[in-house]
Amino acid sequence: EVRLVESGGALVQPGGSLTLSCVASGFSFGTTAMTWGRQAAPDTGIEWVSWIYSDGRGTDYADGVKGRFTTSRDNTKNTLYLHMNNLGLEDTEMYYCISGLNVCGTRGQGTQVTVSS
Repeated sequence: EVRLVESGGALVQPGGSLTLSCVASGFSFGTTAMTWGRQAAPDTGIEWVSWIYSDGRGTDYADGVKGRFTTSRDNTKNTLYLHMNNLGLEDTEMYYCISGLNVCGTRGQGTQVTVSS
C-alpha cells in the first residue's frame, strides 16, 4: 500500500522559513519522481508547486515559488523535502506530497502551513 506522510507544517510569520518532510512507504520511492502540491481550501483544486526526478538531479518549480522554495530528497530515508524561504501570506495552504510528476498521483493527508503576523 502506498503511504505518504507529510510533516513540518506550522504557523510562521511573513518572511519566515519552514521545511516540510514527507516519508514514503509501500512503493519504490527511489525510482519514483515526486511532486509537491498545495491546496487553499478543501473545495479547491490542488496547485502544483514543484517536482523532482527520482535521482534528485532534475527539479522544477511553479513561478510563484521559484527562488524561494527548494525541493530535495533522500532516497536512503525514503523522504522528500520542501524547503521554503521568505514565506508570504499567499503561501498559507495545505501542502501535499504526491507520487509522480503531477498532482494527480497518490497523496498523503497533507500538512498545514499558515503564514500570519
